[in-house]
Amino acid sequence: MAELATTYLGLPLKHPVVASAGPLSHTLDGIRRLEDAGAAAIVLFSLFEEQIRLENAATEHLIGVGAESFPEALDYFPAIEDYEVGPEPYLELIRRAREAAEIPIIASLNGATPEGWLDYAEKIEQAGASALEINLYHIPADLGTSGREVEELYRGVLREVRSALRIPLAMKLSPFFSAPGEMARSLVAAGADGLVLFNRFYQPDFDLETLEVVPTLELSRPEEIRLPLMWIAILHGRLEVSLAASTGVHTAGEVVKYLLAGADAVMTTSALLQHGPQHLATLVSGLGQWLERGGYASVAQMKGSMSQQSVANPTAFERANYIKVLESFRPPR
Repeated sequence: MAELATTYLGLPLKHPVVASAGPLSHTLDGIRRLEDAGAAAIVLFSLFEEQIRLENAATEHLIGVGAESFPEALDYFPAIEDYEVGPEPYLELIRRAREAAEIPIIASLNGATPEGWLDYAEKIEQAGASALEINLYHIPADLGTSGREVEELYRGVLREVRSALRIPLAMKLSPFFSAPGEMARSLVAAGADGLVLFNRFYQPDFDLETLEVVPTLELSRPEEIRLPLMWIAILHGRLEVSLAASTGVHTAGEVVKYLLAGADAVMTTSALLQHGPQHLATLVSGLGQWLERGGYASVAQMKGSMSQQSVANPTAFERANYIKVLESFRPPR
């Protein structure tokens, strides 16, 4: 039987399949179900910067500016009762999960500004989290904001949180930088132990009956792996950092592809919401079967074997492949 063990963020994992941040980890019972189903590690659902600000009575800084002129703008910010778990219960959940689970428990902070993170990052470490994943969900809607300003926002948050922690730190990365490779390198230089590719931005939709802007959430699809697959393959072996894939993982096929590209861990939530936590066992067993069919002795042996550094035709990841794809397409007759 092939050896499935791997390492992510310096944490030994029994296999690469990780339950990523989502509603299944909102309770201790849910965490136990994920571990019992076979998760190698669990990324807890995100604690939002807005929750921290509300608990610290700093709501005015977030939603007060312009509220008198545009009261409808308040509708864009959730009230405190919209959050199922607040900051202190989140810390308690980490403590209880560390006592109950034998696998790594990775906490998650989600925010948009440098303020409000440090105190809770430290508390998360003190609560016993194995590592911390930070998700900087920032949409630069101000047309005067430059790309370099956005990049420095990411690096600044990372440097501040890194300076306060001893546990491993991963940054969940957006795909929308003009030079993702250079950005990835600068984040590693700023202290990232891991990069998670990629964050999924949830865009609003329009309700044509009420003429309101409404939130939408669609689960990921397998075809969404192609962008993170390409960048993991490009980054593998070039940076001293753990790489995790977090988009479009529904079958063992996506797990295998990400590992071939060079991922250290493969994360999934949408498939578990669709099929239940027990789907983890299907993904892990499918990975093991593929390795045995291919004659691989271990995940380590096959990991990165189709990265840009390893394939015979590295231009397949660059412009030459773009031209080849377009030239090869033939419309149906």
